[in-house]
Amino acid sequence: MSRLPALRRAAAREWGPLSTAVRRGLAGRGVRALPLTAGAVALTATVQVVQVRAWGYPPVQGLGAVRAENPLPLALLRTPLSLFVPALDLPVWGALAQILLVFGVAEVCLGRWRTLAVAYAATLAGTLYARIGVALGPETFLGLPASDARVVDTGPSAAVVGLAVYVCHQRRAWFTGALVVLAMVVEVLVKDNLAGREHLAAVAAVLVVCRVREWRGRRRVQDRGAGGGGTRSGAPPMRSWNFRRGPAQRTSWW
Repeated sequence: MSRLPALRRAAAREWGPLSTAVRRGLAGRGVRALPLTAGAVALTATVQVVQVRAWGYPPVQGLGAVRAENPLPLALLRTPLSLFVPALDLPVWGALAQILLVFGVAEVCLGRWRTLAVAYAATLAGTLYARIGVALGPETFLGLPASDARVVDTGPSAAVVGLAVYVCHQRRAWFTGALVVLAMVVEVLVKDNLAGREHLAAVAAVLVVCRVREWRGRRRVQDRGAGGGGTRSGAPPMRSWNFRRGPAQRTSWW
């Protein structure tokens, strides 16, 4: 029983900022605050209904099926739709649940355009890795067998993994983010296939993006302190009018 308060504090540190952001984002608007997520779920469900029909399978493959053997320009043209083409060998409800949960949280925390950018960056990282891996060959550590060049590479899984890692980094949910990365590593160790490798490529790409964002943020702070007449300690300069206002009216320069 003595461990319960400590666990609650740990949970509050881990998920408090994230849950607060989600509650505030949904307050008053509900699902209307999630147009991207709703559209992605609807599009994925529609594509699934179409591609399981005999008449619908060829056009879906022609517009959204990406393979490493495809010419790169063609693969890039198909990539936007490929994110919403669920794998035929997996239950579609799994893809829909992933999009609803992870895209929904990301859209509230990041906004729709950043969510879409991170999702496509993660998907594109996996797609490009497949081509590089096949070119390297199975003899190398990062290489893939030639047969993987003919594997259809579609679905939201790489985007979901990338968004989960990005949101955890932004909201400082370090333990949860580490669990996501660990799960992807275990996936490859248990079943080493193209999908698992692409998930790791998506994670690596998103971690690089997060690192660059942190570096740019530190540079902006340093430039602001150096160029704005800041003190050597990095604190903003004090202004006399700040003291003439009441303590409750004083504002931060940050």
